[in-house]
Amino acid sequence: MKYWLVKSEPGTWSWQDQLDAGEEGTFWDGVRNYQASNNMKEMKFGDQCFFYHSVKEKQIVGIVEVIKEYYPDHTDEKGRFGMVDVKAVKSMPTPVTLADIKAEPRLENLALVRQSRLSVVPVDEPSWNLICKMGGL
Repeated sequence: MKYWLVKSEPGTWSWQDQLDAGEEGTFWDGVRNYQASNNMKEMKFGDQCFFYHSVKEKQIVGIVEVIKEYYPDHTDEKGRFGMVDVKAVKSMPTPVTLADIKAEPRLENLALVRQSRLSVVPVDEPSWNLICKMGGL
């Protein structure tokens, strides 16, 4: 299993929206960056992702699981990009902010810190475990 972080603007798709999608989950569409898209192509069924509220909140608020691997994104008129489907697994008891992550030296190489503009980034297992601990899991 691999670990990831996916970003969403809460005004566009929030953690509550993801929770409301239930066990059926929903598609993760709208990614229009080739590197982020390539990361999505690497996602496999069962991989887990931190759900990150971007823009003003800048915090990890939950965990989703990949339930359908990469396929064409119906919102991409040119057919260049794809999407995956995800379902909510659990909420973070304590959201982990970007400031918290940047303050932790063991997370200095995390893609969220180094490539902050990417909407889909990998997370190594030690960082995943540390962030889960920071969030009360």
